[in-house]
Amino acid sequence: MGLVPAAPAHPFRLEGSGDGKEVVILGAGLAGMAAAYELDKLGYRCTILEARERTGGRCWSVRKGATNEETGGGLHTAGFDAGQYFNAGPSRIPHHHGLTLHYCKELSVPIQVYNNVNENTYYYSEGKGPLSNKKVRVREAHSDVRGWMAELLAKAMDGGKIDVEMSKEDTLKVIEYLRAEGGLDIDKLYKASARRGYSESPGPGDREGKIGEPMTLLAMLQSGLLDPDFYNVAEYTYELQGTLFQAVGGMDRIAAAFEQKVGRLIRMGSEVRHIRNLEKGVQVGYKDKTGEKTMQADLCICTIPLPVLSNIDHNFSSDASRAIDSIVYMSTGKIGLQFKRRFWEEDEGIYGGITHTNNQLTQIFYPSYDYLGGKGILIGYYNFNEKAVATGNLTYEQREQLALEKGSLIHPQYRQEFERSFSVSWHKTKYNMGGWALYSADERQTLYKALLQPDKQVYFAGEHMTYLNAWMAGALESARSVVAALHSRVTGQRFSYPVFGS
Repeated sequence: MGLVPAAPAHPFRLEGSGDGKEVVILGAGLAGMAAAYELDKLGYRCTILEARERTGGRCWSVRKGATNEETGGGLHTAGFDAGQYFNAGPSRIPHHHGLTLHYCKELSVPIQVYNNVNENTYYYSEGKGPLSNKKVRVREAHSDVRGWMAELLAKAMDGGKIDVEMSKEDTLKVIEYLRAEGGLDIDKLYKASARRGYSESPGPGDREGKIGEPMTLLAMLQSGLLDPDFYNVAEYTYELQGTLFQAVGGMDRIAAAFEQKVGRLIRMGSEVRHIRNLEKGVQVGYKDKTGEKTMQADLCICTIPLPVLSNIDHNFSSDASRAIDSIVYMSTGKIGLQFKRRFWEEDEGIYGGITHTNNQLTQIFYPSYDYLGGKGILIGYYNFNEKAVATGNLTYEQREQLALEKGSLIHPQYRQEFERSFSVSWHKTKYNMGGWALYSADERQTLYKALLQPDKQVYFAGEHMTYLNAWMAGALESARSVVAALHSRVTGQRFSYPVFGS
């Protein structure tokens, strides 16, 4: 009857054969491996050149023995305990990223719920306001702001000061909604209720509990709790609306699953040095541990991040070259902090979620796995833009001290329980040089479109070739789109690629 919608994603079913055509794929991140996985099914002969000694690119879970090289910072090695990890790159899968979930199912990668929104985490605003330099539970801030705003609007509507065409009955309905939404009393006044939590918890006997006094709107305003650091809350962002998922055991399980399928096609430690469109085919020069080498193929899929590609010799068109050299990537970094015990759970009842700050940390992420376990790793900062640049300019030891100093303002247990850390500044990481692509509206119409078409025999793929920047879905959707375009070219058939993300 057409009442049940089709599944949002399915195996890629393209007709025809690649007939042994050779395709060289640059980069063994998710886009490169997904493209090879689908092309291999169609009979293409694929070779993946990967500069690192690991696959996954930015889909990387840092574990014991993991290494990373940053410009100016040298090699960094993780000393976490066996079994401990944190996701240095993507950590969340939105429920509407159907293709990502499809590949998890097809490749037998188990997933579990990721707790992104937790009302028991904190806001911490450094400053000079009456609520500054104090940790405030997110539920308290949300309840109080919602209550005061609802009271203001209800009073304005009741007094006829809102210029909208409503009947008296309609106005009363809106006011009733505001009373329910903001927790207002019969006089349309906000009074603190149990929804903001208790200063003394209820319990047995005559222990009814004590509700704390609400924070005033003025105090919250003067303390910065209405600033963008706090009001851009995760639950309002489309990509972060529940339900969110994660791969059980770390997001690198997804990369590992692809590697299991296409690992035989990958040449690790192969750093691309030049890319040449030929009259027929393409030539790629690369360097591995044995020296300089070249290879030729019929076609090429380039998934190299654009800030890295910008420094690789090539003979692309002027439009493509201009786009590659111009597109800016996000400066961003994370630090994983291993602690002797999960004090955020044991002492403060925080199971997953994010604490937001206005200082250099920006965010603290609590793990949404191994609840009530022994040791644990939380993400001590996840920052962006200028804060990420400043943090990235510190040494690894200085980053650790920054995370401990600022984190101790919120969790005094830090110093006593801390064991070791590992930090990543993606904009300084070799072979990435940024977190994800950033486009202005004008650049979407010019630079972005210049790379959507192949440059002769070279196709461009990766999260930077989608509107799903920063998400694994961007890499996977881009890979499928390019495979469809390339296969159309080889077979002479027209394959349109539907987007399975929404």
